[in-house]
Amino acid sequence: MKLLPNLKSAKLAVYATILMAFCAPATFAADDAAFEPVNKILSQERRLLMALGTNRAKKIAGIGSKSIVRIASWSKPKAEKAKVKAENGGGSVQVVSSFKQLSNEPRAKGGAEWACLTEALYFEARGESFKGISAVAEVIINRQKSSRFPNSVCAVISQGVGGKRGCQFSYKCDGKAEVYHEPKAYARVAKMAKLKLEGRLTKVTGGALFYHTTAVRPSWSRKFRRTAQVGVHLFYKPS
Repeated sequence: MKLLPNLKSAKLAVYATILMAFCAPATFAADDAAFEPVNKILSQERRLLMALGTNRAKKIAGIGSKSIVRIASWSKPKAEKAKVKAENGGGSVQVVSSFKQLSNEPRAKGGAEWACLTEALYFEARGESFKGISAVAEVIINRQKSSRFPNSVCAVISQGVGGKRGCQFSYKCDGKAEVYHEPKAYARVAKMAKLKLEGRLTKVTGGALFYHTTAVRPSWSRKFRRTAQVGVHLFYKPS
C-alpha cells in the first residue's frame, strides 16, 4: 500500500483545496444532510485560507517560485538555535554564533582555565569580530589538546614566560600589568571563553596551532600551511 503521495500529487491536492476554498461555494445544498460533515470541513478550510491570504496560501501549496519541499523550513521558529556535537563528546549543544546571541547568555564565571582563557581573549582579541575572538580561542584550545604544547589552558598561555625564546602570547611579556580597563569587553570575552570551554563555538581555523596579524610576516609562517584568515589574523598548522 502506498502511504505517501509523490510530490506532484501532494502539490495538486493542496492546490485543489485552495481552489475549492477560494472559488467554490462554502457549502453544498442545505437539504443534503449527507454532505453536512464535508460542508463543515470546507467552511473551516475556507476561513483559515482566507486569513492566510492568497499569496501565503500559494506559497504553502508550492505554487510559483516557492517549492512545497521548503514548507518545513518556513515553519521553523526563528529563535531556534543551531546545534552541534560537543567537543568533549557530551552530546549535542546549542551553538552561539553572534554577539546578538551572546548578549542573551548569562554573566560568565568559572575556574582557573576559564580565567586564563578570558585573559588571553581580552588582551589578544577583544576588538575583533565574534568570529575573530572565536578563532583565537580555538587556537588556544587546539594547543592545549596537542602533544606539542602544555596540556592546560593556563600553561599554554603562559608558555615561554621568562624563557629565552620569549612568550607565545606577547601581552605576557610586554612588562605591563594585566588590568581590565574595558568592563563591557571583558564581560563579552568572558562569555566567549566559557562557551569555548563548553564546546559551544563553531570551529573556524581548520585546526590551526599558530597565528599572526596581517601586519607582520614571521619567518616561521613559511614553514607551515595557512588554514584560514579571520579578520586581521592569519592561521597556520604544521604541514
